[in-house]
Amino acid sequence: MWLLLFQIISFIALSLSIALFKEMAVVTKVLLESAMMCLLCPTATAAAVITAKLGGNSASLISYTMQINIAVALIAPLFLTFSHPVEGMSLASSFMLIMAKVFPLLLCPLICAELLRKFLPGVHKLLVTKWRNLPFYLWLVALSLAIAMTSRAIAHSNLSIGVMACIAAVSLVCCLVQFAFGRYIGARHGEIITGGQSLGQKNTVFAIWFAYTFLTPVTAIAGGFYSLWHNLVNTWQLYKHNHRG
Repeated sequence: MWLLLFQIISFIALSLSIALFKEMAVVTKVLLESAMMCLLCPTATAAAVITAKLGGNSASLISYTMQINIAVALIAPLFLTFSHPVEGMSLASSFMLIMAKVFPLLLCPLICAELLRKFLPGVHKLLVTKWRNLPFYLWLVALSLAIAMTSRAIAHSNLSIGVMACIAAVSLVCCLVQFAFGRYIGARHGEIITGGQSLGQKNTVFAIWFAYTFLTPVTAIAGGFYSLWHNLVNTWQLYKHNHRG
């Protein structure tokens, strides 16, 4: 609940500030939209892999992933109509567009897992015993695709170095704040790793798509930089976890 409130309230606050101060400079608006996107962006479906590797509770993280994706689909269209209305796109069409983007990522893996467990129990047993590291290698494939999306967003940008550096700084601050707050809340409930990954590790491919679809397109760069930051944090955490003691 606290993690959901953090993401939703921070998004609403930034969204309303953009709506209230419409005469702000373009660069200021871009930076606020970048922060807004980084804070609302749902948890990456691959976050469960890193959580399990770090000794966290992947079941709790999967539950939160489903909750925040539904929350994004409900909250984002409502407040974007005030801060950044998209011509020709209604509240209902925005909701359906986001749901169509996030639900296949949530439902398809669950359906496949249940079908495997019911109809191919031998394959299911092999996956959860001998091939337990398979999700990690699948995550590496997903990571390479995310890096490709990030590189594409940066390469196609015509922003100045100064503005790009400001967007990178905003995304870095958002990344560190969310990991820190997530770990703080998680520690109070005995799930420090799960809390940090739930709030800090984002679906950055969704963030880039979200920026191109609903926000000022240049804010897609923030999603690209966030991909770099949260993967650096994950790399550091995996290194510390593997070398502790």
